[in-house]
Amino acid sequence: MRYMVFVNMAEDVGAPPQALVDAMSAEMTKLFAAGSMLDAGGLYSQSECTEVRLADGAVSVTDGPYAEAKEVVGGYAIIEARSHEEAVEGAHRLIQIHRDHWPSWEGSVHVRRIAGPEDGPPPRD
Repeated sequence: MRYMVFVNMAEDVGAPPQALVDAMSAEMTKLFAAGSMLDAGGLYSQSECTEVRLADGAVSVTDGPYAEAKEVVGGYAIIEARSHEEAVEGAHRLIQIHRDHWPSWEGSVHVRRIAGPEDGPPPRD
């Protein structure tokens, strides 16, 4: 099963310490080699973001940054996991790497399964 993993954080946290960059690079290299990480990347700031929205039948385009945003998606990964629990274990490792190498960082990781063509539409609650 494929999962989309979002890393959420305040946008103004600054540059990550080199120790975190090195630890994340090592972890990602291992996961790519094992075939469990399919894609990953960091995202540019909201100042380089554009939102295209449909509301009340009208399409609007708004350039960032967005003052109302408390947290932003700072990075993502697409992973392959045997179960939701396995995907969550990977997210926990990611948080632990941040805790170990950037102790002042605060944020969260969201893990969401990706529905493929073979799954049909994802179930709605």
